[in-house]
Amino acid sequence: MAEAKRYVALIRHGAYHQKAATPSALQPYPLTEEGRAQAAECGAALAEILRREGWSLAPVIHCSHQLRAWQTADALATVLRAAGHSPGDLSETPALAERSVGAVANLTTSEIETILEADPRYSSPPPGWKSDSHYRLPFQGAESLLEAGARVAAHLTATAAAATPNSLTLCVGHGASFRHAAHHLGLLKISEIPRLSMHHARPLLFCYEGRARWSHLGGAWKQRQSQEAHQD
Repeated sequence: MAEAKRYVALIRHGAYHQKAATPSALQPYPLTEEGRAQAAECGAALAEILRREGWSLAPVIHCSHQLRAWQTADALATVLRAAGHSPGDLSETPALAERSVGAVANLTTSEIETILEADPRYSSPPPGWKSDSHYRLPFQGAESLLEAGARVAAHLTATAAAATPNSLTLCVGHGASFRHAAHHLGLLKISEIPRLSMHHARPLLFCYEGRARWSHLGGAWKQRQSQEAHQD
């Protein structure tokens, strides 16, 4: 007998007031006007998906603790409520955060590199360290991108496994940790990650079939331009 299917939408937050040349993980800034509009459009798109597919909406919308993710999730809930759905409270969790750079959070990449050069305990980071999936900064609380992806993947699997069959669970988070989670879930090859990003506030739909089996149902990854800097 086939296991019941559960559906998950991965949603990168909308555009926000990001500090330039700075790893994006714990930046505390809000959505821009464009980002708020993107979030509202995403809510309308999700309402149409639910109508078309006949899925129920899971009662909890999951998001990271970052303001941009919470604001995006809150906008989704507002639009879905107006469309006749009944989203409950937002559930903020550190499990959906972007890759942490630990003690050097919210410093620019050049500031981080200067600190490393001045600290006799550490060697200089490799070129392109910010987008290196395997590299972890040597600071307390730091993660590699793959470690962040494993954290997110574990949360997605546990959430999907506990969901009601034929329901859609919304998870609002961050581009890099979502892409690396997709690798851990068997949805992306590690070699594909550098070429891909996520559109702001456009859902990617996945199906969880039980027993750690996932499939990509809808929505497109963003193709990264060769000159595009790695960012959340």
